[in-house]
Amino acid sequence: MNALLPLTIPLGDNVPPLVLDMPWYLLLAVVLPLGVWWLLRQRAVQRAQRMARFAEHAALARLLPPADNSEERRSWRIVGAALLIGLAFTGPRWGLARGPVSSRGIDMAIALDASLSMMAPDEKPNRLERMKQEVRRLRAMSQADRVALIAFAGRSYILTPLTSDDGALELFLENLDPSVVGQAGSSLSKAIRQATELLLASDGSADRALVLMTDGESFDQVEDVETAAREAGAKGISVVTVGFGSRQGSTIPVRDGSVTKNKTDDEGNVVVTKYAPELLEKAATAAGGTFIPAEASDKASRIRGALRSLRTARRTIDTREDHVPRVLWLLVPALLLLAWDAWRLVAPAKRRRERVIGERARQATQPQGGVATTILLMALVPAAFVACANEPDPAALFKEGRVAEAIAAYRMLVSQGDTTSRTVYNLGTAILGADSLREAQSLLEAVRKNSDGEVRARARFNAGLAALIQGRAPENPEADQQLTAAKSAYRAFLLERPGYGDAKWNYELALRKQPPQSGGGGGGGGGGNNQNNDQQPQPQSQGGLDQRQADALLNSAAREEKDVQGRKQRQGRVPPGGKDW
Repeated sequence: MNALLPLTIPLGDNVPPLVLDMPWYLLLAVVLPLGVWWLLRQRAVQRAQRMARFAEHAALARLLPPADNSEERRSWRIVGAALLIGLAFTGPRWGLARGPVSSRGIDMAIALDASLSMMAPDEKPNRLERMKQEVRRLRAMSQADRVALIAFAGRSYILTPLTSDDGALELFLENLDPSVVGQAGSSLSKAIRQATELLLASDGSADRALVLMTDGESFDQVEDVETAAREAGAKGISVVTVGFGSRQGSTIPVRDGSVTKNKTDDEGNVVVTKYAPELLEKAATAAGGTFIPAEASDKASRIRGALRSLRTARRTIDTREDHVPRVLWLLVPALLLLAWDAWRLVAPAKRRRERVIGERARQATQPQGGVATTILLMALVPAAFVACANEPDPAALFKEGRVAEAIAAYRMLVSQGDTTSRTVYNLGTAILGADSLREAQSLLEAVRKNSDGEVRARARFNAGLAALIQGRAPENPEADQQLTAAKSAYRAFLLERPGYGDAKWNYELALRKQPPQSGGGGGGGGGGNNQNNDQQPQPQSQGGLDQRQADALLNSAAREEKDVQGRKQRQGRVPPGGKDW
């Protein structure tokens, strides 16, 4: 369910359906009902023996009323209750729930190095991913902390303000890579100063901390970094510097189209980036803080240890429990079955008088084990209440064609704090399916800018589809602007996936600026143009793109993209020494 669905179908959530806290008690779920069944069987045998001593079979047939299956039904009730109680001992949990939790935490800004050198693979899989892992572990240890994320390379900027929203933090952390920072290089002093300003602007009684995570390579002057760190320490901010990388260094893999090669400098020499702990240690010393070297294990725990003495503030946070205990869902039916069985044993006096002869015979031979068994099982059942019901699956609603309900369900997830790129993509795609093109385009563009990989590609495709439909609508004053946006989206999409036929067709439609000859241009699985989900429209033979024309189109787009990037680099600031990693 975690796999990406077709382009215009929302993504599902990956939630395991059932978890057992104590699975070894499944044996009790088998033994307990079998034991109860054996006791009831023994009781029936003993009763038959006592009845045989009371009178002969012919006499009993005249004295007792006709046999019914009430005893058999009672046996099934008791055995069923025993089975439910045995299953309850396994501790079943399923479903999702949120609940407020009161805890104490600090205010912490985490400055993350997003320069190109962090892509070096001397830490597996690379320095950047190792840094993200430590941030996630640190966040898991301190959920009551308010955390701000700052990305820096040649310049720095704030990804998130101080927040305890795990969904927002994970969204920006997941999408962090060197492309999010527009200026190459690495400047530690800028990151320290911006984090200091952010922390001082926050209100609250908790102490403040700055965690700087980097490989230590920087084109800053040592004095600038020490001055920035000293100012932060003087203003009451605890500074922790954390190193990543190796002293032996590593080459930097960069992607050029579909080819991956090593980063080279202006003279064509292969760049080797090395971990530089000296600058990090000097910054921590100047601020009176803590330095954690790259060789240290369990960096997140060491960071928490360095900040343990800081003054905390009490906060109420929302925690998400993936699996909610459902023991009472089993114990309540067991209690009802046993209560019903106990009531059935105390029959009304009127029923007793109607069967006076048979009841006298039964009273003479009735064992007390049935009542005792019922009371024993009822003693195992605590007081219960009804748990909440499962939430509907928005992806299933969308597949069933209930688009409005799917949109409402996704909006509910977002309002509850689930702002991951997948959920926002699903919401935008569902809205696209309802033909709300402007809102869908806005959401999908936001996902494209703040995500990567498959989700970004799908968001770009569907955002282009929304722009294409608006651009080709008659009497639309913004048609040219929307067609330009559609061409830009599909050009970028085809640069990454040149063999995708629907993207080529939609790109050609945007270039033609006229209505399509047949309902082509779908997003590969439904969407805002009311196409059948199973259809995959392809370019028509008349006026369509053949392979040669498509290749020429892609080559032209690639040249245009290269020119744009070249202009951006010429306009941007070149770091001192020409180092852009």
